[in-house]
This record gives sequence, structure tokens and C-alpha cells, in this order.
Amino acid sequence: MTINADPQELAKFGELAHHWWDPESEFKPLHQINPLRLGWIQQMCPLAGKRALDVGCGGGILSDSMARAGAQVLGIDLSTKPLRVAELHAMEAGTEGVEYREIAVEALAAEQPGCFDVVTCMEMLEHVPDPASVVRACASLVKPGGWVFLSTLNRNAKAFLLAIVGAEYVMNMLPKGTHEYARFLKPSELAQFCRDAGLELQASRGLSYNPVTQRYSLGSDTDVNYMLACRRP
Repeated sequence: MTINADPQELAKFGELAHHWWDPESEFKPLHQINPLRLGWIQQMCPLAGKRALDVGCGGGILSDSMARAGAQVLGIDLSTKPLRVAELHAMEAGTEGVEYREIAVEALAAEQPGCFDVVTCMEMLEHVPDPASVVRACASLVKPGGWVFLSTLNRNAKAFLLAIVGAEYVMNMLPKGTHEYARFLKPSELAQFCRDAGLELQASRGLSYNPVTQRYSLGSDTDVNYMLACRRP
């Protein structure tokens, strides 16, 4: 089975791994949006006592916070260095209820179908060759009645200007080359992947950045960065 991952993308995030938990580093945006995401997930599906899977967990920012909210969390990724960073952080911070594995989501779906109450896949779909395959795997991993939360970047002129030109080249919020515009997904396309995978769309939220206040907020504007919440019937 070919692995649904781009070696260049894995290497890119591997090189930055040691910065993952530095809130003033290239990963500052992830640290800033994590409380907003976690809050939205908690609002839709309280995490205490749930079994959660974080797909493409990287250095474990969301995985760690879901564990602290009371979930039993498994974070998976195919980039080795960020996973080591995630494990080290959990050990240093004394985070209980979180573990990490280097495994493809499709392989885990074959191994543990229908085993999780909550599956999250944040900021990963725009980095893989076959995002629909990831969505299908997420759908098969979640229990009937369980929740799948996905986030990615919209594909339009505004997203190109803000997420690539603005964030990577003008404001240097992200390393240059972090994103590839052609891999961005329109909400309609991602929603279709979800429906094709047997998921029912429940809600969507947009994440907006205000360069003046340097703060992110959740709202209805899905033009750039957005999240979908789905349930398996």
C-alpha cells in the first residue's frame, strides 16, 4: 500500500520540530488558534471521558489540550521528529491520557475501525496527495454517532493573498513554502468528500486573523481558514 504522504512535506515539518512548542516561533499561529478550535470541539462534543484521535498531530498541540480536557487521546503522524517532540512535551508537562504513534491514518483505519468517539484532522489535508482518502479513513475510525472535525484552507484569491502572500512573505508569520495553493480545498469540495465517506455535515466555522490586534477569532467567514464538524450516522 502506498503511503498517502508527501516526503517533502514530512521533511519540512521535521526540520522545524524543535520549535513546535515555542509560542513565539513559526508555530505561533497554531498556539493562537488552538484554544478557539478546542473550544468549538468542546461545544459540539464535550471531550471528558471520550476516546479521541488526532490525525496529523505534529508536535501535539491539539492532542495535548484534548487530553487535558479529559479525553483519552491518540495522536498520529508520519513525521518522526514532531512525534518525538510531542512525546517529550507530554512527559515534561506531565500530560496524562495522551499517546503518539507513527502510522498512516489509512493503516490505523484498517486496524481499529469504529474505535473513536472523536476524530480531529486539523491543517493536514492541504499537505497530502489524496485528502479524500484521509477523510474516508477518519470516517471509518469514528464510532457510529461520533464526531469528525476537519480544518483546512479555502482555495480562492483571498486565501492566496492572506494565507500565502500575507502570512508567509509579508508578515513572516509562517515559513515561506508552508502552503501550496493548488492543494487548498473549497468547503464544497471537502463537504463532498465527507458525504462520499458517509459523514453528515453538522456545522462549519471560519477562522479569521486581525493584523491590527494580531488575534484570531471564530466566525461565519470561511473565506480563508475553516473547520467542518461532521457526524457518522
